[in-house]
Amino acid sequence: MMRLLYLLFIFCAIGSCKNSSQINKEWALLPFAKSDEVNPLLTPDTTTIFNCPIIGNVKWEEKDVFNPAAIVRHDTVFMLYRAEDKVGKFAGTSRIGLAWSTDGLHFTRHPIPVLYPDNDEQKKYEWEGGCEDPRVVEDETGVYYMTYTAYDGDKARLLVANSTNLQHWIKQGPVFAKTKNGKYINEWSKSGSIVSIYKNGTPVATKINGKYWMYWGDTNIFLASSDDLINWTPIETSDGKLLVVFGPRTGKFDSDLVESGPPAMLTDKGIVLIYNSRNVPAKGDTSLAEGTYAASQILLDKNDPSKMIDRMDSYFMKPDKSYEISGQVNHVCFVEGLVNYKNKWYLYYGTADSKIAVAAK
Repeated sequence: MMRLLYLLFIFCAIGSCKNSSQINKEWALLPFAKSDEVNPLLTPDTTTIFNCPIIGNVKWEEKDVFNPAAIVRHDTVFMLYRAEDKVGKFAGTSRIGLAWSTDGLHFTRHPIPVLYPDNDEQKKYEWEGGCEDPRVVEDETGVYYMTYTAYDGDKARLLVANSTNLQHWIKQGPVFAKTKNGKYINEWSKSGSIVSIYKNGTPVATKINGKYWMYWGDTNIFLASSDDLINWTPIETSDGKLLVVFGPRTGKFDSDLVESGPPAMLTDKGIVLIYNSRNVPAKGDTSLAEGTYAASQILLDKNDPSKMIDRMDSYFMKPDKSYEISGQVNHVCFVEGLVNYKNKWYLYYGTADSKIAVAAK
């Protein structure tokens, strides 16, 4: 009997440690609860028409809206989101729309996109796939910087634009255009998460060791540095290859790829990066459907952004609502926007690449 009780005690202790390692991460930003009373908070709109400078009038957000960034300005939450039409050989060109809210939950949309493919220097990168998946930070002077993905039908490239009012944006081109003699200009790149301090609830880009830093990538997570938030230099290993900060894990929910989420948060304990991941059951979590995108968090060194300190063992958000399970791409929760507004954290995310939802803490 005593031996049985002892074995039971050991089993419970091991189980307790396992659970603790999965969910008791004091550095992590948790817990989030999906705001079911408003979700999905943004859906496609067939009534808004945009006079595209390339093809003329188009219902620019009639197919899907998803993958939003968020920022707080003048005590208002502004959302910049990806919207698709139903035109062209890719069955939809992406543009970036703008919406705003005074409660974090109910949004009013600007009638036309604020960033889109045009007959300009970036057209060769942006047409006709479009402008996708924005992430936005502010600098200390009040200028906003948006990293976004340009897709030309063959390659995704990470580009940057800046603005003083969130409505009128100046395109600055590919973030890696001027580095390493153009080594990375034609390489696949996307998902730029700039390390920030969340001041007054909104991400403000901050320097570490005299440089700005950005996590990027949608296979592994890579790192880049910058002096001006426009021109970025990828961090390489001694043999000239991209430095992998962290990557997928066999046997887990993030078995197939990892991808940056909202702007990374610099805290006293380190840099907290919320990231997206995709699962393939054959090499990952067999309890999740094929291709499931779930969200997790990782802690990196505040003095050395390339160094991992800790990482959640599991996801904190997965698709379990009907609008997250079924859509343009099934089984997707893809987080990109994070703000602290009126004493609450709001995490904005795309659902099944079709709609937009929010979770609050």
